[in-house]
Amino acid sequence: MADKSSDNDSSKKTKGKSKAQKRQKVARNFIKSYGRSKFRELLSSLADGRSGQAIADEFGVSRERVRQWKNTFGDMVTIYQLHPEIEKILNERGTR
Repeated sequence: MADKSSDNDSSKKTKGKSKAQKRQKVARNFIKSYGRSKFRELLSSLADGRSGQAIADEFGVSRERVRQWKNTFGDMVTIYQLHPEIEKILNERGTR
């Protein structure tokens, strides 16, 4: 009986192609359809947090397609950054 462990490993590959290869294919297809400058505009819009509907209207696609592009091309990263005056208080050397 053949070892099926490599067939069941979907964490890196699905149906013969890695997730990275699939992302690259989608990016190349986007550039072929819309052009490199529109690809940069899309990525900038996503990074700036523009609404999916606004982006969809610009490209003539559905919000769902924009959501798919967003999930394919990158990840949202949220950080918590202290205000400078709070960081200053944290770094003070006091009597307490």
